[in-house]
Amino acid sequence: MNNDWTDEELRAAVDVYVEMLQKHHSNKPFTKKHYYEELHRKYGRTEKSFEYRMQNISYVLSLMGRNWLPGLKPAKNIGAKNAAKIEKMLAEAEGVSFIPVANFETAVREELDKPLLHEPIGNVTPKIIQTKISAYQRDAKVKAWVLKVANGICEGCGNVAPFYGTDGIPYLEVHHIRQLADGGSDTITNAVALCPNCHREMHYGIDRDRLISKLYSKVPRLIRE
Repeated sequence: MNNDWTDEELRAAVDVYVEMLQKHHSNKPFTKKHYYEELHRKYGRTEKSFEYRMQNISYVLSLMGRNWLPGLKPAKNIGAKNAAKIEKMLAEAEGVSFIPVANFETAVREELDKPLLHEPIGNVTPKIIQTKISAYQRDAKVKAWVLKVANGICEGCGNVAPFYGTDGIPYLEVHHIRQLADGGSDTITNAVALCPNCHREMHYGIDRDRLISKLYSKVPRLIRE
C-alpha cells in the first residue's frame, strides 16, 4: 500500500487517539489493540503502522506542550507537513482554536539533524500571522494561594525561585498537573508552583510521568483527577 497517508487516514487516527485520551482521563477501560484492529480493517494498513502513527500524534502533542497517551511514547519521524495537519485535526477533534506550532518546531528539528553549514539569513521583517485562540477562565485566588504556600520554593525540585520578578515576588510558575486542555480542574488540588526549568520539563520533558508521580508523592494537597 502507498506509504503516503491520506487526510482521511490521518483524521481517523487522530479521532481514535482523542477518543482513547478522553477515556484515559475519564478512567474508562479501553484496549489500544482493538482500535488498531478496527483501523486496519477499514484502511488496510497494518496495526503496527497505526500504532506508530499514534506515536507520531503523541509527538505532535509534545511539541504543543500537551500530555500524551501513556504507552504511546512520542516518535518524531514525521514530516513538518503531516505534523501541521495532525495539529489542526487535533484542534478540530477537540473543538478548540489553537496557535500553530507543530510545523515550525518539526522544521527546527529537521534542521538540527543536518550539518551546520551556512549562517541563515533569517527575516529582517517577520510577517504577522493572524490566529484565533481559546483561553480558559482561571481563578486568581487559586494561583495566589499556590504561590503563597510555595513561599518562593519550587514544589518540584525544591530549589529557591531563580530570580525575583519586577513585582518583587520570587518568580515561580503555576502548573496544572492534569492540564486544563485535558479536562483538568483549576483548583489547588491540581496545581503546583514550579521553577521555569521544572515547568518546561513538565510540558516538554520525556520523563514527565516520573515527575508527575514525584509531585503526587511530595505535595500532600494534590489529588489525582
